[in-house]
Amino acid sequence: MKKKEILRIAAAAVAALALTACGETGKTAGSETTGDGKQTTVRLGVVGENNEQWTPVINRLAEEGITLELVKFADYTLPNQALADGEIDLNSFQHYAYLNNEIKDKGLDLTVIGETVIAPLGVYSERIDSLDQLKEGDQIAIPNDATNEGRALKLLETAGLIKADPQAGYTPALSDITDNPLKLKFTEVEAAQTAALLPDVAAAVINGGHAVDHGLNPTEDAIYLEEVQEGSDNPYINVIAARTADKDNELYKKIVNYFQSDDVAEVIKETYKGSYVPAWQ
Repeated sequence: MKKKEILRIAAAAVAALALTACGETGKTAGSETTGDGKQTTVRLGVVGENNEQWTPVINRLAEEGITLELVKFADYTLPNQALADGEIDLNSFQHYAYLNNEIKDKGLDLTVIGETVIAPLGVYSERIDSLDQLKEGDQIAIPNDATNEGRALKLLETAGLIKADPQAGYTPALSDITDNPLKLKFTEVEAAQTAALLPDVAAAVINGGHAVDHGLNPTEDAIYLEEVQEGSDNPYINVIAARTADKDNELYKKIVNYFQSDDVAEVIKETYKGSYVPAWQ
């Protein structure tokens, strides 16, 4: 079995365990209601362990008798299907480009109800201090999903390491590389596994959230960092998603409103030191 396939199976198994662990209260996933029909618990799917930005929202909702429960997944492959299947009520882990690709590929009926942060993509290494030190034939780990792989390749193109076919837009695949002077080799793995490969490759392109989860600070540790593009046309703004049927749910709108607050922005700035940037300011 190929290394990439082993990593995918392992990641899926860990993700399944993570979801099981979060459901050990003995209750099935999904929103609970009181006798008068008012929703009291909302289950929000997230990826990774660093979710301090949600603390002010959790606290504020608690004052109103509402529980916001974070359901943690190990990687990107499960939260959208879990949302579509009603196992969770909302999720917040992905950018527009990833969600749109999932909707297209899997036929999911999901909708963005709010924007959260921008998490710059970075190139990291345990072997070199600059991309100038890359040698011919060096290996670089990149995410294997279409949107994050395309984003990684565009970042490497911006760095001057490769060129990609302009017709591929912002999501080129390896087959779209038209120039690779150093004959770099690419190892495709699930996004959550890129940081784990740092000891085995010359460099790895790692999403902001996964970098933080592995103790890396993008603004300090990345040897090359994506420039943050602000504005509504940025496909890499992270979002809160709901089932389309629930897009006008007043409680969900309240959660978005509470997230897009000065308190949350302050937590993001103080906790992540530039690793995440509030998208609504």
